[in-house]
Amino acid sequence: MQPQRSGPFRYVPINRRPTITWPNGARLALWVIPNVETFPLNEPVPGGTGLAPDVINWAPRDYGNRVGIFRMMEVMARHGVRGTVALNAEACDDYPQVIEDARALGWEFMGHNQSNSRLLHLMAPEEERRVVLATFARIEKATGRRPKGWLSSGLQESWHTLDYLVEAGATYVADWINDDQPYLMNVGGERLCSIPYSGEINDLPQILRAGRSSDEFELMIRRQFDTLYREGAQSGRVMAICLHPFIIGVPHRIGALESALAYILRHEGVWRATGSEIIEHYLASGATF
Repeated sequence: MQPQRSGPFRYVPINRRPTITWPNGARLALWVIPNVETFPLNEPVPGGTGLAPDVINWAPRDYGNRVGIFRMMEVMARHGVRGTVALNAEACDDYPQVIEDARALGWEFMGHNQSNSRLLHLMAPEEERRVVLATFARIEKATGRRPKGWLSSGLQESWHTLDYLVEAGATYVADWINDDQPYLMNVGGERLCSIPYSGEINDLPQILRAGRSSDEFELMIRRQFDTLYREGAQSGRVMAICLHPFIIGVPHRIGALESALAYILRHEGVWRATGSEIIEHYLASGATF
């Protein structure tokens, strides 16, 4: 994509779109995104001390992959919710049992850079291309399936990222948090879909950065759901719950996820979906925006 004033998509306001209908007449597609990330100990942790090793910031993140993710798996399995993992490719080597258990649960994997210590928009174009293609290849080798989706570390892209995603065979990208429905992108004449991710219903900015409690975060999830569920009676909506095992997966917070999922799934017309399922249905229904 060349530098330009706006994104590679049309502006179609939500009150002027064709109706989206989800399977079985569901009002809302619920997708839950566990971020399984790795941070090399010999590199600074983003937002940390700027030094390496940075044990005070590295160790809690390692806890998420040693303990927290398995708590999340138990809770989500009880509610019949499959995750769409935003996966750093190097986690396939660092935490292989996480990948093994997620596969057994039928979770999906989307690319999320090689590690979370390096951001795409700070790389030279040739390095970024190598990283994107290598991420897809490593996840495919570890899981047996090539990822269809992508979430950039820190949601930071360069002008080249979307081109490299198309080259890698991606069908959807989650970086563009500007809608409650999927929409089409035109990337050099090729089609890519944007899927709604969230910077709001996301434990990292809300709990870690803004200092909100797990009870406050659960209330945010419920209120987000209430509005989207009501609006979904007219045209289907997507609700993303974006999670990090080292935050929501600790003992005193995991109950917030349990309670939030129980509340959401008491309602009829909620489709428990993965990212690729949402996009496949959206495209099959004759997407025009």
